[in-house]
Amino acid sequence: QVQLVESGGGLVQPGGSLRLSCAASGFTFSSYAMSWYRQAPGKERELVAGITSAAGFTNYTDSVKGRFTISRDNYKDTVYLQMNSLKPEDTALYYCNALRSRPPRYSYWGQGTQVTVSS
Repeated sequence: QVQLVESGGGLVQPGGSLRLSCAASGFTFSSYAMSWYRQAPGKERELVAGITSAAGFTNYTDSVKGRFTISRDNYKDTVYLQMNSLKPEDTALYYCNALRSRPPRYSYWGQGTQVTVSS
């Protein structure tokens, strides 16, 4: 059974940091590109950061460049999102996504973890 379980969300003050984790099971983690998405109330889900299966390449949406870092541990089947200098506009439900690197392009989603940035 495929599972993506996010953790690490919470309430943090502006300027603070959080580290999100997404533990994967039920599929060959090292064969999947991993991404973090977020969705704020009333807004569409957006891609925050992605990392290729072998961790050779990463990409970030412009609003988080220089503040967020995505990484993965293919031995622990886990992907991380280190978030620094958090802003109120980072408040959202953060989701983990797995996308198989080669066809068939299976895609899996986690249930999300809430991040709230507020004083």
